Amino acid sequence: MATASKKHQLTREGLTQLVEELRVLKEETRAEIAERLKEAISFGDLSENAEYEAAREHQAQVEHRIMELEDIVKNHEIIDETKGKNRKTVVSIGSQVTLVVKSEGKTLDEETFKIVGSTEASVFSKQISNESPIGTAIMGREAGATVSAKAPAGMVEITIVSIS
Repeated sequence: MATASKKHQLTREGLTQLVEELRVLKEETRAEIAERLKEAISFGDLSENAEYEAAREHQAQVEHRIMELEDIVKNHEIIDETKGKNRKTVVSIGSQVTLVVKSEGKTLDEETFKIVGSTEASVFSKQISNESPIGTAIMGREAGATVSAKAPAGMVEITIVSIS
């Protein structure tokens, strides 16, 4: 019996980005890998051909990512960022939050993040998953609230400065 796939919570922007990544992998990256494989095969003896092995490894990684993206696109749920009266007063998916983080009584930083579903989360893009320890701690809270969360560096105290 097949199990139902998890619904991936995405913003419209996040879905658009994933669909584009999937298109590039299928239409461009696959063709590039096929060309690399063809060239590596032309070198002969595949048993000692590092170029061929590297291309096959890359191909496996790309095919895995394609399957992952296809599942996400097939089993997604769009989070309506405009829905709800409290979106700008209570932390929810789609909220921009400015947080002050303290560890051991010392202020580490004041940063602004967007709360997104776990599929879209990216530290580099300043997007926190609603399922992360910090995301879970601040979800449903109002500006001015202070909560504790376990972060990789240990327990931190988070104050929600603003929500937009």
